[in-house]
Amino acid sequence: MTERELFDSYNQDVYRTCYYMLRNAQDAEDVCHDVFVTVFRQEWRRIEHLRAWIMRITMNQCLNLLRRNQTKHSKQTEVRWLHEQTAASAKSVDTIILEQEAAQEWDKLLQQLPDKLMAVVTLRYIGELSMAEIAQTLKIPVGTVKSRLHKALKLMRRKLESHQAPWLKGEKHYGTY
Repeated sequence: MTERELFDSYNQDVYRTCYYMLRNAQDAEDVCHDVFVTVFRQEWRRIEHLRAWIMRITMNQCLNLLRRNQTKHSKQTEVRWLHEQTAASAKSVDTIILEQEAAQEWDKLLQQLPDKLMAVVTLRYIGELSMAEIAQTLKIPVGTVKSRLHKALKLMRRKLESHQAPWLKGEKHYGTY
């Protein structure tokens, strides 16, 4: 595999992960560039699990930038990939609006998570990595990946339920008629 083939194979995954973690297109592009510079300076041909190794570099670069700039609290941009997907398909306006609202809600919930939990959720659902690949990427045990994912989803569910109307949460609502 040449460097160009490596870049072409992993560029989209790296950029998507960077964008989800950083919520800024320019930062995502910069970190994506830095990731591949780092990869190409290493002996990448000798790496057995190349995708996991590249994603570990990606997550480390993103987390370092988040810590440096503390941009976690100022992320209010819309999810770019969802917009591109909905624009490419022929969906009704109502469907597009509902999907965008759902994506924005997901984005808000994701951004409220601590960095460690956000990293696991991003790698699992955005990067589509397996539990073992996430463990390898973050250099943590698979059990820790599972517990962080469970905790993150539980926190997100709790926040989502606290914003819903009582009748949507299964509570009985008796009003005067």
